[in-house]
Amino acid sequence: MTRARVPETNEGIQDEITVTLFDQMQRRLRDRGFLETKAIIKSGISRGHVLEVGPGPGYLGLEWLKGTTGTRLTAFDISPAMIELATRNANEYGLADRWRAVQGNALRMPFDDSQFDAAFTNGSLHEWEEPTRVFDEIARVLRPGGRCFVSDLRRDMPAAVRWLLHLTARPKDIRPGLKTSIDAAYTADEVRELLAKTQLRQFSVSSNPIGFSVSAVA
Repeated sequence: MTRARVPETNEGIQDEITVTLFDQMQRRLRDRGFLETKAIIKSGISRGHVLEVGPGPGYLGLEWLKGTTGTRLTAFDISPAMIELATRNANEYGLADRWRAVQGNALRMPFDDSQFDAAFTNGSLHEWEEPTRVFDEIARVLRPGGRCFVSDLRRDMPAAVRWLLHLTARPKDIRPGLKTSIDAAYTADEVRELLAKTQLRQFSVSSNPIGFSVSAVA
């Protein structure tokens, strides 16, 4: 039986210590090739002006920019601390001319209708206060036919996988946050139910032992 979902936060990661730990964890995942960059490109998101929701320290979007040509990325995050960190990382990558950051709440995105060619996000869905409203906002800011890719942990991952993630998480101080993120995550079936209530009518959800991914078209 899958345990009940326990919401984690709707304010993102704000405090300096946690921001630093998250940056270290994401940098380590990047260096080991564990980011979702290839999956995003494989889903058909490889051109144009793209929106990333909840970029955190920015490595996923910056790696995506490195792997594509002639693209631009707008990174949208609720946390000013993460925006500041991601901006430093974009400068470190030398990609600041193709990258910009906007701070705000995804329930009310400060973007025009049909502004982006595509959108993606990893690991932020479980923090969305009202997921259906965020999905509808993504649909609104995408051009007709624009693609969306969403990936996250799954709450119903096998116990052995959950333990392995805990055991291998670095830095070790990030482990309590990993636990609360898993407890707040959705199952693939729950995500299908959410998506069925949104403007993203054309979608598919696939699972793996750790999480799930969503490919959708506006």
